[in-house]
Amino acid sequence: MNAKPPYALLLACALSLSISLPVETVAAPDAGAGTRAGEVSRVIPAVSIARGAKNMSASAKTVVDWQDVVKTEASGRARVSLDDGSVLNVGSASTLTVVKHDAGAQQTDLEIGFGKIRAQAQKISQPNGKFEVHTPAGVAGVVGTDFYVDYENNMMTVIVYEGIVRVCNLAGVCVQVKAGQMTTVRKDDASAPAAQQATLATLTDAVNSTLIEGPSGGVQVHHIGKGTAITLGILAVVPIIVIPVVVSHSGTTTPTPVTTGCKPTQVGSCG
Repeated sequence: MNAKPPYALLLACALSLSISLPVETVAAPDAGAGTRAGEVSRVIPAVSIARGAKNMSASAKTVVDWQDVVKTEASGRARVSLDDGSVLNVGSASTLTVVKHDAGAQQTDLEIGFGKIRAQAQKISQPNGKFEVHTPAGVAGVVGTDFYVDYENNMMTVIVYEGIVRVCNLAGVCVQVKAGQMTTVRKDDASAPAAQQATLATLTDAVNSTLIEGPSGGVQVHHIGKGTAITLGILAVVPIIVIPVVVSHSGTTTPTPVTTGCKPTQVGSCG
């Protein structure tokens, strides 16, 4: 019996590898564009989704994939329910790109080109989990909270309703913003951002700007948690201070209320 020459064996091995490798490559999942991130749960027309070169009108149950761009017109708003349970309320005249949302690994990257969103993120429990909202001015990263991000006129505004948000400018200088506080970051400004108490008007305007109307046309407030309600409630009920002053007229005393004129817009502003 004649033995096969060594080069014939080598050739056979090379051919088998060239056949098997493409099969394995094709079988690998593509974790990029086309991967589901969630779906639209409510819209106020007009809302559209740009997917690559295709542009489509959005309605309830429209699937949102990675790399999709959600666009709302001046009269439109949208609610996007991500697959990990997080909720995004997109305000009018806004552009939101869902760059990535891996529900299992809890890794979410969002980009606001212009406009405003309110994000209610699920608590991060995975070791490498993250939930970040990027704008041309900076980034807001959370570990499970309720917050608002607005980017207009080269300014990023972040308002926190529950939890803590770490806000950084493009130079990597960061500040922690707590519930009831806000901060601003201007594009190309390397100075350190600062957290400050948000006024009742600011908190309320931010909530109203991303509300979604119900089927009957009435405004429905969705997912306002206990912390948000407490924050709004404290700011709303701080009273104008009234001091009773005793004035004497002809031997009689009549308590007359005198208002100090202090109309607090921040907790603790009236001493």
